[in-house]
Amino acid sequence: MDELRALLERHARPDWTTAIDGVMIGRAEHAHESSASMSGVVLALIAQGAKTLALGDRVYEYRAGQYLVASVDLPVTGHYTEASPASPALGFGLRLDPSAIAELLLQAHPGDLVRADGGTPSALAVSDAPPELLDATVRMLRLLDHPRDIPVLAPLIKREILWRLITGDQGAVIRQLGLADSSLSHVAHAVRWIRDHYHEPFRVDDVAKLAGMSVSAFYRNFQAVTAMSPIQFQKQIRLQQARLLLSTNPKDVTTVGHRVGYDSPSQFSREYRRQFGAPPSQDAARLRELAPVGTPLVP
Repeated sequence: MDELRALLERHARPDWTTAIDGVMIGRAEHAHESSASMSGVVLALIAQGAKTLALGDRVYEYRAGQYLVASVDLPVTGHYTEASPASPALGFGLRLDPSAIAELLLQAHPGDLVRADGGTPSALAVSDAPPELLDATVRMLRLLDHPRDIPVLAPLIKREILWRLITGDQGAVIRQLGLADSSLSHVAHAVRWIRDHYHEPFRVDDVAKLAGMSVSAFYRNFQAVTAMSPIQFQKQIRLQQARLLLSTNPKDVTTVGHRVGYDSPSQFSREYRRQFGAPPSQDAARLRELAPVGTPLVP
């Protein structure tokens, strides 16, 4: 853990990126108030500090030595709970590639995947990081000190990290991410459609058909993965997009509400205030004085 913290501290950038594709480093010196964003499909491992995420009515807390897996890109609210200039929060993030997971599943011996998959898992899950996962993460970050090695060795270590996840405590979540016909993949397809068409009204029956599921199975599995109904999910996306637009156009509340799908300005203002704790114009003015909206919430 000491080496992991040192590597993260040394290579952290303001934009969270690194020279390794798909690898992110998070660093924060202050325990921020909650902000809303999309989770991404990622592994997020905390080396120092702590963070809380909320998905619907579910709350996830993870701290140094623990990792969070987000298997669907969902609207979440989160904040650091432990971070200071003397002891900043430090985290490692890796975007999860379903095709790479599928390839590993094809190569694995059936006996290697012994944990039973009990139903549709939630899109977010937290576990303690085993030594093997920490070791692979440290070796991945060491490559940042040796750029010549990145093109050859980074893909190999990514595969190792995925394998540790597939065979670890949250293997059920990761394996479903790599299965084209899993309930998680069907819900993820519906999530992407709603996210791309968030400003349009829709019938749940039509989205269930698009996902290839019966209405009852779709609703049950969507709720299990996202902790929200499809309509609640659409509202979360609309309000987050509105907040992003208002951060750059704070005086254009009516137009922004209409752009994200609200025909009634009063309904937009009411639901926005309920979600973010302040009317749209007031919240937008406050946001301009704080960190940018949409900052990644993981790692």
